[in-house]
Amino acid sequence: MRTVNLAYIGHAKVLCEGDIAGETIALPQLLGGADALVRVLPLEEPVQTYRLTASESSARIVAQPGTMQVFWTYLVIGAEHILLGWDHLLFVIALVLLVQRGWAVVKAATAFTVAHSITLVASTLGYAGLPQGPVEALIALSIIFLAVELTKAGSETWTRRWPWIVAFAFGLLHGFGFAGALREIGLPEGEVPAALLAFNVGVEAGQLLVIAAVLVLRAAIQRLVPKAEAPALKFTTYAIGITAAYWLVDRVIS
Repeated sequence: MRTVNLAYIGHAKVLCEGDIAGETIALPQLLGGADALVRVLPLEEPVQTYRLTASESSARIVAQPGTMQVFWTYLVIGAEHILLGWDHLLFVIALVLLVQRGWAVVKAATAFTVAHSITLVASTLGYAGLPQGPVEALIALSIIFLAVELTKAGSETWTRRWPWIVAFAFGLLHGFGFAGALREIGLPEGEVPAALLAFNVGVEAGQLLVIAAVLVLRAAIQRLVPKAEAPALKFTTYAIGITAAYWLVDRVIS
């Protein structure tokens, strides 16, 4: 069996004829944290999708691609998008810090997930859409809003009383941001439902990891060094707010 070295990094398409099962495709140029989504399009056969990274820069083409192959690829992409996408990440962290209580956190996170799933699917399928520039600026503004709410400690604001409503409203906005990222990645022909579902599940899995980490860290601080909780929360709040303000200005003027 031969190895096909692809000539460039990015969204590559490999057009094949004949029996290609067992052959290997590779992107040896990948370095560091770079990755690429490769689609293999055998003539008169289902499209195959592979995600290549610097650590796993090759993949063996299978005889009969399964839905699970696509599902796993897009699940990992979704999880990485929330874990490495700092704007969405800071929003989730700020939301958890604002809500604090376990059941309330679950309701707010669920509302955020449902909302961004709605606009992600609607935008990806062409039923709705917003320009990506304004969306990214408004996402930064949503983080600033939560940071300001965090500074109102002791105040029973509308956001603190009904966090799931705020999470749902901003989730609709963040969904357009996820859709923009997914458009850049692309969806495999014939496996769009599986890819969309997997991406959403991956995003949700990433969110749950972040939520769990924040809750555990805060509980540890409360238990081990309770006097450090207030200063740590204040520092985190201002760090989130300042970062989001920088993003907002940068995205408005760029």
